[in-house]
Amino acid sequence: MPAPDFVADAERGETLFHAHCSRCHGKAGSGTDYGPPLIHPIYRPGHHADLTFYWAVKDGVKQHHWQFGDMPPVSGVSPEDVGNIVAYVRREQRRAGIR
Repeated sequence: MPAPDFVADAERGETLFHAHCSRCHGKAGSGTDYGPPLIHPIYRPGHHADLTFYWAVKDGVKQHHWQFGDMPPVSGVSPEDVGNIVAYVRREQRRAGIR
C-alpha cells in the first residue's frame, strides 16, 4: 500500500493505465479479447474494493467473473502507481454512472 500521506492523481493514473493495463483491459477500460472491462458495474467500489486492485497487481487473480483466464501479477508497478491507476478507474466509473 502507498504511504498514509499519499494523494492519488487520476491524470497520472490514466498514463499508467495506458502503459500497464490497457493492453488487456482496453484503452478506456472497456475490455479487450484478452481481459475484462474495468468500467463495468462488477468492478464498482461496493463489489471490488480498491484493495482488490492492489492484490491483483501484486499477486495476480484467478479467473472468476469472466472467461479470460487468470491475470498474472504485474511487475514494475509500485503501490503508488496502483493508487493512481485506481483513481483513474474510479473516476471513469463515476463518469459512466457506476458508483
